[in-house]
Amino acid sequence: MNESPVSASGPPDDGESAVPAAPCEPSVIVSRLVDGMEKVIRGKRDALEKFAACFIARGHLLVEDLPGLGKTTIAKTFASLVSAGEGRSASFRRIQCTPDLLPYDITGVDVFNPDLRNFEFRPGPVFANLVLADELNRTTPKVQSALLEAMAESQVTVGRYTRRLPDFFFVVATQNPIDAEGTYPLPAAQLDRFLMRLSIGYPDAEAELSIVIDDPSRLVLGTLRPVCTIADLTGLQTAAAAVEVDVRISLAVVDTVRALRSRPELALGPSPRAALALVHAARAWALIKGRERVIGQDLADLCIPVLAHRLKPRDSRVDAARLVREETVAAVEKRRS
Repeated sequence: MNESPVSASGPPDDGESAVPAAPCEPSVIVSRLVDGMEKVIRGKRDALEKFAACFIARGHLLVEDLPGLGKTTIAKTFASLVSAGEGRSASFRRIQCTPDLLPYDITGVDVFNPDLRNFEFRPGPVFANLVLADELNRTTPKVQSALLEAMAESQVTVGRYTRRLPDFFFVVATQNPIDAEGTYPLPAAQLDRFLMRLSIGYPDAEAELSIVIDDPSRLVLGTLRPVCTIADLTGLQTAAAAVEVDVRISLAVVDTVRALRSRPELALGPSPRAALALVHAARAWALIKGRERVIGQDLADLCIPVLAHRLKPRDSRVDAARLVREETVAAVEKRRS
């Protein structure tokens, strides 16, 4: 596979924080990143690779899971492994979402400077490379919309000025699916802004034992050093955009979303944006797996995290993930013949 545009890191703050400088295959860069994350998030390599596929595809991620399973830790671990180069860390901001949060707490605000007699812009936490919106469903729809607008447009308008967000801008939002009291569930139109929704799930017995022994979020996370730079990550995004998508793959994607729209169990099916999201994610997944073209298995691997949260079942007993899986597998088999 062709090498992605990779920039060497500048001199680190100390010897321990050095980032490998030699250009290497995109799959190698991802492997280093996932290996580093696995030191803290144990036994969840598939979820970590899908986490990587999400930012490589230039999307944003919703992590929905039970308390204590590493929803916040996964974002903090990722941030600790990325350098901005020249000894600088990638910028990371955490927003603890609460009902009293206001839109300008996220976007920033113009503040009057009495000495200069003018307004100065104080940027909010959204002006970072990685933004963690913790418990997004605990803040009001107005604040949710402010964040989701930044995600969709990669810019923020405050007062008379529109300001661009960083070139590498990745939002990880979390929510707890079992809590309903004091929450503001994201409507379907806002859920559609997330490229993927992931659930980490409980670890297996071996991984859980290592967590109990090592306490990685407390004792390991702080010792991690960068393994790649922001330039490496933007290089991965460029390389993923060049991954080949055969017309049969495109037809399988269209067959899938159109079939889901016609399912009587669903009040709302996936949009054309969902179809594009599946193609972008599949390109990133193929890159991670070291291939130069998308195959049908890539669609099968990613269809649930990319499509299931965009559906609105008519009944709470409907398993949206099962419907997505059935239609994707059927479409891939149809176009394979």
